[in-house]
Amino acid sequence: MTTTEKDAQTADVQAPAIRPRTVLGKLPRYAAGKPPEVIDGLQSYKLSSNENPFPPLPAVLEAISKRQDINRYPDPLSTALRTELASFLDIPAEDIVTGGGSLGALNQILATFAGQDEHGVPDEVIYPWRSFEAYPISVGLSGADSVQVPLLPDGTHDLEAMAAAVTDRTRIILLCTPNNPTGPALTASQVENFLARVRSDVLVVIDEAYEDFVRDPEAVNGIEMYRRHPNVVVLRTFSKGAGLAGLRVGYSVSHPAVTQYLRVAAVPFAVSQLAETAAVTSLRHHGELVERIQGLVAERTRVVAGLKELGWRIPDAQGNFVWLDLGENTPEFAALAEQQALAVRAFGTEGIRVTIGEEGANTRFLAICATYTKGPRVS
Repeated sequence: MTTTEKDAQTADVQAPAIRPRTVLGKLPRYAAGKPPEVIDGLQSYKLSSNENPFPPLPAVLEAISKRQDINRYPDPLSTALRTELASFLDIPAEDIVTGGGSLGALNQILATFAGQDEHGVPDEVIYPWRSFEAYPISVGLSGADSVQVPLLPDGTHDLEAMAAAVTDRTRIILLCTPNNPTGPALTASQVENFLARVRSDVLVVIDEAYEDFVRDPEAVNGIEMYRRHPNVVVLRTFSKGAGLAGLRVGYSVSHPAVTQYLRVAAVPFAVSQLAETAAVTSLRHHGELVERIQGLVAERTRVVAGLKELGWRIPDAQGNFVWLDLGENTPEFAALAEQQALAVRAFGTEGIRVTIGEEGANTRFLAICATYTKGPRVS
């Protein structure tokens, strides 16, 4: 048979009606932060993905460069990392389950505890909104229903409304602190009061992806909550503070009554040898890491002070980003930043999240705000 005949035969084959699960048509698409435009004469900066602008510590880069065993599968239990974390956090290693970033760890929790009952009735997962944009995608794919509770005007969780939203179908509640993309962190007393109102058979997941940057002395510490409450699960990651976003390593912390099931649903080999080595080395050089993180916190303080001097109103910033409540002016400001070789993260007509980046990037961002007359002003 000639090539022409084969091509004709292939053209006659009817493609089957391949359809995905119906839930896919109802889910939003995850929109990753765009790279910056290349503008002649300007250094481009990416402030759209809440990445640490600096590479991993030199000791981390050296350690992963020595790994030669990537032809082998990694330890599925991430024993070295869990042992190091157990010492660092002063908790049992058995209470730690690793995953591909904190999102991977969250997906394991959802796959284990949220979906549909034996009659096909969906469970419910409650979370604040707007919050981490992967939440509705991950919850929907698990088979559960999302219950989104609007944030308060200051960008904080409406814990009163979240507690009131709990029903017999509620299986998981997500608390994002600091909240991405708005920035405020929950306080310890707020979370304690909230937990007192929630049934003990509902998992409360405290997502602390940005905990390295929190400086509010009243802010909740997820590990302390886990110590006191058997239904609390803590999510943390090495993506932000440690600068390991590209290696995808995170973990959850919970009691054995939870971890015994999480290990069943855990994705095998989710954390590579390189990721585990990088995370372990980061923990062993934590003092150096804290100095680097504090530099970003200092830049955040400078940016927040600069915005306030301009009369801009922003929520309390406890992550490595600030939130601009620009409403319908969101696309216009994003385009203006793009013209200045800055990539920021625009959310429709809700607002813009701007990552704290290099000093030059932050200075340029403030300069744009100084000339923009439609910012969220203090009333």
